[in-house]
Amino acid sequence: MGYIQFDKKQLINLEYVLNKEILRTNRAGAYASTTIIGCNTRKYHGLLVCPQPAIDSELHVLLSCIDESIIQHDSEFNLSLHRYPGSWSPKGHKYLVDFDSEPTVALFYQVGGVLLKKEMLFGVDDRILIRYTLLDAHSPTKLRLRPFMAYRQRHNLSKANEFVDRKYSVINGGIKTRMYKGYSYLHFQFSRDAGYVHVPDWYYNFEYPKDLERGYDGHEDLFTPGYFEVDIVKGTPLIISVGTSEMDPKNLSRTFTRELNKRTPRSSYWNCLNNSANQFIVTRDKKTEIIAGYPWFGRWGRDTLISLPGLTLTRDMDLTFKSAIDSLIMDMNGPLLPNVGSGKDAAFNSIDAPLWLFWTLQQYVLMAAASEKNIWDDYGPTMKIVLNGLRNGKVNGIYMKPNGLLYALIPGKALTWMDAIVDGKPVTQRGGLAVEINALWYNAIMFALQLAEKCGDDSFVLNWKAVAEKIPVSFKDTFWSKEKGYLADFVDDDYKDWSVRPNMVFVTSLPFSPVSEKIRQLIIDKIRQELLTPRGLRTLSPIDSKYKGNYEGTIRDRDLAYHQGTVWPWLLSHFVEGFLKIYGKDGVEQVRPLYDNMELTLFEHGVGTISEVYSGDPPHRPGGAISQAWSVSEMMRIKWLIDKYSGES
Repeated sequence: MGYIQFDKKQLINLEYVLNKEILRTNRAGAYASTTIIGCNTRKYHGLLVCPQPAIDSELHVLLSCIDESIIQHDSEFNLSLHRYPGSWSPKGHKYLVDFDSEPTVALFYQVGGVLLKKEMLFGVDDRILIRYTLLDAHSPTKLRLRPFMAYRQRHNLSKANEFVDRKYSVINGGIKTRMYKGYSYLHFQFSRDAGYVHVPDWYYNFEYPKDLERGYDGHEDLFTPGYFEVDIVKGTPLIISVGTSEMDPKNLSRTFTRELNKRTPRSSYWNCLNNSANQFIVTRDKKTEIIAGYPWFGRWGRDTLISLPGLTLTRDMDLTFKSAIDSLIMDMNGPLLPNVGSGKDAAFNSIDAPLWLFWTLQQYVLMAAASEKNIWDDYGPTMKIVLNGLRNGKVNGIYMKPNGLLYALIPGKALTWMDAIVDGKPVTQRGGLAVEINALWYNAIMFALQLAEKCGDDSFVLNWKAVAEKIPVSFKDTFWSKEKGYLADFVDDDYKDWSVRPNMVFVTSLPFSPVSEKIRQLIIDKIRQELLTPRGLRTLSPIDSKYKGNYEGTIRDRDLAYHQGTVWPWLLSHFVEGFLKIYGKDGVEQVRPLYDNMELTLFEHGVGTISEVYSGDPPHRPGGAISQAWSVSEMMRIKWLIDKYSGES
């Protein structure tokens, strides 16, 4: 049995299983996701969600689900489960007896004397493969498969209409059909002969509870072209391929086995993290991007740069690093990197994304032993554009003050990572001098100077050395309070915000810090007292009157809590790094439980991966995206840090 497993008692408990979701990607932009029992509970669920470049740059849900029925003695037993307003139907989960994740997602159904195994495998070419194996049966058995199609952008919902294309064409081993012109066809092909009955129709009012909880429309109509029937024989697997391209059905068994052998087994905590990490790295059309989270995020600049070091620990770091960073730089606008989107759809509303680029390159040098000369040759021009552009006010509202600190305030915009907007206004705008922005600013200048000095770029050194030298004094005078024992979160003129937030943690973790070790130790102590949880760091101290301890309710409620107490796992790595920089090898056993305890989250929300956020109050329930790049990457980096410091002499 696999590392991740759920038994019959758990699988028939809907309250338990419908909060557990699975995700598989093909590393080329497409994914499949649903709950562990195959019941879709949000519009982002589907068995084939993939790009449709002829339509737009988004992902589209083509195949929502497939209903399976076992037929014996002219009796039909539907194995599926759907939510409709006020009811669950057809309640096929009652036949489930086991769920296993090794070597791929597998569900086991028992109907009388019939024991059926269903395995799902997501292919590299926008294709899902499903293998059915009859493990036991005492009478002739048929399998009926009815596909439900959505054919809509993943953020939208499908509604019944008269424009749907009801035609189909016979192909080798099955049929091909599509709902609308301009879209890809879906090719349904079987490893052996399957009868097809064409009865196109709409099924109405599929209900998605997760979307309703978030305050969105949660009802959808799905289209079915008809159904397939095939005799299923004990010990002889049946494979169905559903993809955007046709393949030779004679190769289905070989293809399934080959794809299965490529997979890293989810047989341990580390292997799950490694598997999950690979799913965020998408290469399509010779371009590498990091998906910030599944199932609704795309590429985010800040998330890409923070995630890259951890995500690439077990890959060819050179290739992935350069490709992902270069794709961001291609969309650069002045000194700013895109916060979200690409090309004409890119948004440049992040002051910290270009500063994280310097940290990411520092990790590249540290982890991959990359040549500092090559880094300066390849990325020195970009670093200069960033530093000079921010220094000289190339973006309205962002400029360097005479004391060397970086000021950023654009009314109505949230420029830091605490960027939630509610009713058109930032929840935590933090305008002016933000503590982590200036920590990143100092680190960026110092790293660039380090490279320039080693590479003999005297003009850059002359231009920036005096700035770097004045920042530590300015930083301390601006943010530090000896009486309070921690740093202000942001400062604007005479106003200092003393909310206890995790943004000051970066002063302890960045390679170059503008404050002393004693101050860093006091910051770590403050964070440990008020912000540290087993799931990450709270975004606001629970003793603050603005604190919101539960991340739940409508999207408005969630956004109001997003950075007002909600826990973010990715911040944990910077706490651990800051802690170990102070305590060294002696601190390893104190931080190791933070890594070990996160293993429990693999079974809570996104199965085998780590969620975007957790509630600030115990028991710290998971929320947000079911699988977040920087949540996964920073757990991997914590493991790397622990191993590094454990090996110190």
